Amino acid sequence: MRPILFFVSLITLFFISANSKAQSITPREKICGKWESTDKKLRIQIYLEHNQYHANLIWFSNTDGKPMSYWKDANNPDPALRKRRLLGMSILSGLQYDPETNSWENGMVYDSRHGREWNASAYIGKKGQLHVRGYWHFKFIGKTMNFNRI
Repeated sequence: MRPILFFVSLITLFFISANSKAQSITPREKICGKWESTDKKLRIQIYLEHNQYHANLIWFSNTDGKPMSYWKDANNPDPALRKRRLLGMSILSGLQYDPETNSWENGMVYDSRHGREWNASAYIGKKGQLHVRGYWHFKFIGKTMNFNRI
């Protein structure tokens, strides 16, 4: 009987601990962590630095059989940046949390395929999916990428 009681106590303690950690995350921090695009072609890690949110590219699938470290930022308009690696590169910067809309606004997202930087915003939907919108000055002129937490 004692092993069962010990096991039940251990499980209860685990759930109390996990629940207290989940409750300690503030709404503004929910965006932080690792995310995978819904098409499963890339993964990013979002983090908070100096009161702004940033994201680095941590994995991508389209490598043509070459290692991810092989791929460079070849389409960057700045020739000095064309030799930097895509893997680990900052692709999202400057997002700021807006508590009134429960969204992250005023950021910039970098599109390495075209070497362009776009305005960016993000929010987490009711089902926990992250929606990052890249747009040109007006949100209705843009594209949204969707991510699931990993």
